[in-house]
Amino acid sequence: MADVVLWPTQEENGLKSHTIRVGTRKSQLARIQTDSVVQMLQECRPHLCFEIVAMSTTGDKILDTALSKIGEKSLFTKELENALERNEVDLVVHSLKDLPTSLPPGFTIGAVCKREDPHDAVVFHPKHSGKTLGSLPDKSVIGTSSLRRAAQLKRKFPQLEFRDIRGNLNTRLKKLDEKEDFSAIILAAAGLRRMGWESRIGQILSPADCLYAVGQGALAVEVRAKDQEILELVSVLHDRESVLRCIAERAFMKRLEGGCSVPVAVSTVVKDSQLYLTGAVYSLDGAESLQETMQASVDFPQEDAGGPSDDAQHVGISAGAVPRRAQQAAEKLGVQVAELLLARGAGLILATARQLNEAGEPAGLLSGGREGAQ
Repeated sequence: MADVVLWPTQEENGLKSHTIRVGTRKSQLARIQTDSVVQMLQECRPHLCFEIVAMSTTGDKILDTALSKIGEKSLFTKELENALERNEVDLVVHSLKDLPTSLPPGFTIGAVCKREDPHDAVVFHPKHSGKTLGSLPDKSVIGTSSLRRAAQLKRKFPQLEFRDIRGNLNTRLKKLDEKEDFSAIILAAAGLRRMGWESRIGQILSPADCLYAVGQGALAVEVRAKDQEILELVSVLHDRESVLRCIAERAFMKRLEGGCSVPVAVSTVVKDSQLYLTGAVYSLDGAESLQETMQASVDFPQEDAGGPSDDAQHVGISAGAVPRRAQQAAEKLGVQVAELLLARGAGLILATARQLNEAGEPAGLLSGGREGAQ
């Protein structure tokens, strides 16, 4: 059953003389993120009326199984994409890191909004306020739903223990505060800030401590690839730097055939017209790791824009307002970093990690889940 919320408008007539229906998940964070996207669209097109349609996804309903073990690549997007395919909604707002690197035929990411801080954050139990991961007592238990975070932090902080923690942001914080099970939990800084909980952030993890997830901190607007009017509507939300960084990250992930069931991590930055990508893979226990950094120029002029086309997509992203050659360079960079790691043995590390995860092999924390916006 979907929840529907209408946004006020100045006029009744809009795009195609109908209300723009925006699909989203029901969680509080998802609604906050969707509201922010609708607000930006409303400011650009004040005559349009927007209707928010909220629904539960498979991932929202499965609460007793580590999501990395389920094997479904679209746990938090499938129901929303089904509604998009049936024309029940016109666009869908996602956390970009929830979206697989290969979208179903007929869909595209029509906008990547300006990225929030992509780094991971540590939220401490009140009794450990003021501490850092490095100053916690030995054997302190850290909660995380991510194989990526656990693998890196085990390597960096071998004196700590890591255990799976499920639930949305609200649920995880409640588990931390009301019980003594965890000394701290690791969450995405972006989600905490969007919820207005920045004061709970006790430590931001730099890339030296923990590389982040592909697409982390970015919001994506998914649309029907041939719906030119909606594509043009949402294209104003594209942020050039965020688009290029996320194309490189997604191309890296796609070439590695990674996902939430294996520890793959990235860091990107654009500086002086150069895009830098650091990519890494890890064994589940963090004992093995491979990491490489490469760069590419993304300083290209804008070409004449063509019409909407699946061929114009780069790892699922359609960004006509961003120079095509810059997008191609970003995608090529992601592939090159991945191939460099594969040449050094990344394929074996990831295959082993995937097999152990599927087998449920205990190694501290082998259960993980969606990174999502949390």
